[in-house]
Amino acid sequence: MAVTGSKSKAKTAYVCTDCGASYSKWQGQCEACGAWNTLSEIVVEPAAAKSNPRHGNWAGAPEQARITPLASVKHEAESRVSTGIGELDRVLGGGLVEGSVVLVGGDPGIGKSTLLLQAISAMAARVPGLYVTGEESLSQVAGRAQRLGLGIDGVQALAETCVERILSQAAQAKPRLMIADSIQTLWSELLTAAPGSVSQVRESAAKLVRFAKETGTAVFLVGHVTKEGGIAGPRVLEHMVDAVLYFEGEAGSRFRVLRAFKNRFGAVNELGVFAMGDKGLREVSNPSAIFLSGARLPQPGSAVMVTREGTRPLLVEVQALVDQSPLANPRRVALGLEQNRLAMLLAVLHRHGGVGVFDQDVFVNVVGGIRVQETAADLPVLLAVLSSLRDRPLPEKTIAFGEVGLSGELRPVPNGEERLKEASTHGFKRAVVPKANAPKSGRVGEMEVIGVERLSEALEQATD
Repeated sequence: MAVTGSKSKAKTAYVCTDCGASYSKWQGQCEACGAWNTLSEIVVEPAAAKSNPRHGNWAGAPEQARITPLASVKHEAESRVSTGIGELDRVLGGGLVEGSVVLVGGDPGIGKSTLLLQAISAMAARVPGLYVTGEESLSQVAGRAQRLGLGIDGVQALAETCVERILSQAAQAKPRLMIADSIQTLWSELLTAAPGSVSQVRESAAKLVRFAKETGTAVFLVGHVTKEGGIAGPRVLEHMVDAVLYFEGEAGSRFRVLRAFKNRFGAVNELGVFAMGDKGLREVSNPSAIFLSGARLPQPGSAVMVTREGTRPLLVEVQALVDQSPLANPRRVALGLEQNRLAMLLAVLHRHGGVGVFDQDVFVNVVGGIRVQETAADLPVLLAVLSSLRDRPLPEKTIAFGEVGLSGELRPVPNGEERLKEASTHGFKRAVVPKANAPKSGRVGEMEVIGVERLSEALEQATD
């Protein structure tokens, strides 16, 4: 006999994350595709959906959706609020949008919690905030804020992992900014799976997203990463949120890079640079300076290029090391660049530049941990390789950028004028670029700009 007042359990099923096959109970192997340990629990029909007509709606009963001509829909500009941290505002696209959900991922100890604690404390005087911690106690959070010297007056905190209880408390406190640290620790009463499982992460994120959209509360979700570097949990988690930010940094380095991989309210691949200190994360106003070598004299195997990260031009140093290989198949190692593209560029260098490295090991690295994903790095990479092979440095205060085609031609890259102005601002005197990117006057400020059409011409100009 059922107990009066007891809560009926939600109906669940187990779905294979590889093929989508559904089962009524858990089993080790999926019979449809043969994969092991891929079944995860999902809610088929939550019990609350029957008894509560307002399930999932925090403001009242949901209105029935109607078909509307898109041309008649009035678009209003997003209302943004500054986080008080300029580099974070840049990555977000100009500030935090009301009702947005932002997922922040990164390695353990990289500074995710520190950054968000600094942001919520900077916004406390203007925007009431709620810091929800599922990994630390309230005393630990308060202790960190005290060590960082943050003003936390007006910041509310909650140590809870049940998402239903969190939303119940948030509905009473009515914050305009909420931080959930971390999404992998949250769990829903509707599921019996352990916290951190695929179904719990997905259900908890769905409830937080729905709460953010219906109340206009901006939500930050902190996400753990796997050993491959991706955010742990279901891939659908990144599709549910409005923005995905990754916090990156080299081991032993005090510099941190915040990169946007998805942003519904701004540009993707935008970059923010921070320096970690005893008082937390500090903005780096001139990131180009930290990516350039501190050596006073030019070194063999080094070339400087101007890349673009989002809307920001950055000067970065590309280093190459070419050495006699003891192996039958010489190694091609690229850090910060695509390895297959390096092999292709070396073939172009041999065919159209007359320089062969087929019996040499070639190592290429982008200084500072920056990942260059655009083709503007082609020419600097080849110049650095040639410089290392001949053990001769490139001329002092020289920069280069440009895409190298398979037939040896140099193709222009976007925003060439902005790149040249950035290089001139930092005191460079000479630039070797595709002819289509060179100004007609041949100069930008005090910098001489040499436009070339072929790889062979670029090699001659850069090694004079």
